[in-house]
Parts: sequence; structure tokens; C-alpha cells
Amino acid sequence: FEALKLGSNSTIAFLQTLHNDALGMGWIPSPILPRKLWPKMKKKDKRAATETEHIILLAAVDEEWRLYLQLLWYIGASQTDAANLTSANVDWKNRVLKYGRQKLNGRSLPPACLVIGKGLEEILQQLPGTGPLFPNITLMDDRSRACFMWKLCKRVKIEGVSLHSYRYAWAERAKVAGIPQRWAQAALGHNSKAV
Repeated sequence: FEALKLGSNSTIAFLQTLHNDALGMGWIPSPILPRKLWPKMKKKDKRAATETEHIILLAAVDEEWRLYLQLLWYIGASQTDAANLTSANVDWKNRVLKYGRQKLNGRSLPPACLVIGKGLEEILQQLPGTGPLFPNITLMDDRSRACFMWKLCKRVKIEGVSLHSYRYAWAERAKVAGIPQRWAQAALGHNSKAV
């Protein structure tokens, strides 16, 4: 109980997994702690990155990361979706940036689709014209990108911001700007009104 009280979410998760495995393997005859008595995971508040925080972060990274964060700010993509963008996702003829959500694993939902305005065009013009838009970032897995962002925020003394905070920031700005909900859902690649 003391370990659970002092620990974090990972403490709860590891102890519960160990307990359930020991019970399943027959190492213990009955539960040490009934399921309903396990503490609930503590949810961390999630929030959007502010424009000031965004500017501070841009000043603290190299060129590729600066463009990556700017793109996240402009399009609200998930970190993986943005990292995996290639020149094939950019349709200059129709001035559209279109990509499928990685998280959906092939489920049928229209791709996220955004018109390329002046600000987005300025970012895209600085990125490679062929192949991956972020050649080094695309080689990183999601945990490595999240870890890089965590270390970056710690270095510049920003708390509570993650790469997903850029998605929240886009959604908040869309609401303030009066973008219709169905358009914002399409831009973010969601079909749930609850999201």
C-alpha cells in the first residue's frame, strides 16, 4: 500500500501486472489485493501549447525540428502523422496537404485534408521537394520524439507541454476562429464529435 501510495502510474501498472501474472501462474493462491482496491491511475492534465511556449521552443531547436514544430502548429497533426509526411502528401496543383491517419490502421476514414495557405506554404517550401519532409525525424520512433520533446521542454523550463499539446493548440485555435466542427474534425482526421 505504501509503494502504491508513493508511486506513480507506472508503479501501479507494473505492480498490477506482476500481481496478475503471479496469480495467473499459480504462484499465489488468491489475489493479494482485490481488483476494486487497486488505486486508479492518476490522470495528468493535458493542455495546449501556448504561442509564447511555441516561440521559445522554436528558438531552442535545429532547423529540421523548427520546421517540424511549425508544421505541427499549423496543421495540428499527430507527431507520427507529421513525421511520416512525404512530398507525395503535398499536392501543389490543388494546393492541398492530404494524409491518412497512422493511428487508424487502415480503417476507413477520409484522410486529413488541409488547404495550403500562405503560412503553410512558407513552411513547405523550406522542406525537401522529394521523399520524406523530415528525413531525420521520420527515422525516430514516437517514443524517441516524445523523449526529445520532454528533454527540450525541461531545458527551456516549460512544463506540461508535449508534442500532443500542439494538436490541442490547433483545436483550440480552430474553435476560437469559428471553424465549423465538421471541418475541424476533417482537418484533425477525427470522426467523433466527442473528440
